[in-house]
Order: sequence, then structure tokens, then C-alpha cells
Amino acid sequence: MAGAYNYTYIFKYIIIGDMGVGKSCLLHQFTEQKCTRRSLSPHSWLIALTPLVLSLEPASSRHVCGQKIKLQIWDTAGQERFRAVTRSYYRGAAGALLVYDICRRSTYNHLQSWLNDARNLTNPNTVIFLIGNKSDLEAQRDVTTEEAKQFADENNLIFLETSAKTGANVEDAFLETAKQIYQNIQDGSLDLNAAESGVQQKSQSGSVPLSEKAPGKSGCC
Repeated sequence: MAGAYNYTYIFKYIIIGDMGVGKSCLLHQFTEQKCTRRSLSPHSWLIALTPLVLSLEPASSRHVCGQKIKLQIWDTAGQERFRAVTRSYYRGAAGALLVYDICRRSTYNHLQSWLNDARNLTNPNTVIFLIGNKSDLEAQRDVTTEEAKQFADENNLIFLETSAKTGANVEDAFLETAKQIYQNIQDGSLDLNAAESGVQQKSQSGSVPLSEKAPGKSGCC
């Protein structure tokens, strides 16, 4: 089991946004370089006992400033009836990917509500990355790049448009979030001693970091 703890940091991510914006497809594209068309049932990810854990290796192109970092990624449900449960996953998140569908203005209009939750329920230094997904559907665009960029600037968010289908900018979104978290560690703006920092340094004792159980659960479902 020694190899399981061969890392410098673990960063906890959450992916939030309305149902159908492509949150699970973005995750699949990042981890498997493909977008699946089958229904992923987002809430099945939400109640899973363990999140997806991915290593960013220094020896590969997917690394952060030469560090070996593990990403613990929680893909949350976007349906309103799951919002109360979803909010429990915000706690201790170092990064939040806030996703909308460029072809559905309603998902863009709901961003402020999701952002309010993220700001209220995470620590002040959580890196929030705004993602406009489905950029491959330019002909069906309902939200302009300019207005989304303005929203990002006004709310101090990092912004990219992505395509979970083609993979455009997907890796950049995940890796740039990690780089910003690492920068916050380096400049001291992120306190690693804070319980809600969302960052776990290399384990010295071999204990399981960043609780890999679902929030609020003390045992198996």
C-alpha cells in the first residue's frame, strides 16, 4: 500500500452546475479521454462512498509544477431535489468547477445561485473555475463568450469554454485549477493547517487523507 501515498498533495475538487450541462462527461473526458453517451445518473456519483482519485504525474504532461498531485474529484448531482445533499460536498473543497451549457441560457442564469453556494460553503481561497461546456455546438450557442467572460471577471473566476465531446480545453480546466491551488499554497494564501483547506499533504502515518467516505457518513451505506 506504500505506493498509494506516494504523492506531494491531494486536492479535493467538486464539479457543480445544473443537470445536463455535461459535468460527468467532462470528468470522463479528463480521466479517459472520451465522452460517453450513456446516461451516467449523476446522483449515483453523489452518493458513492469514494470519489474518483486521479494522479498527476511529474513524468507526464499532466502534472503541476513538477509535483505529484492526486485529485479527489466529486461529481455532484445538478437536480434541484439533490441540492441540500450536494451542499454537504462543498465543505473542504480546494477547487470548484462551475459548469453551464453554452446552448441553454437557463443553465447560465442559474450560475449565481451555484456560485453563492460555493462561496458560502467553501473556504475563501477555494479556486472556482467557470466552464462553458459544449463549445462544439457553436451553431446552437445561446450564451456569448463575452458575457460569460464578463461574469467571470466580475466574480473573480477563471474562465474557459470546453467541449466534453472533442476534449477541447477540458484538460486545461482541470490542470489550471490545480496550478492555481498550488500557487495559493506557495504564496501562503492557503492555510494547509485549516481543516477546510481541501488540501492534504503527503501522509506520514499512512492514514486515509481527505476522508474518502461520503460527507456525514461514518460507515457503509
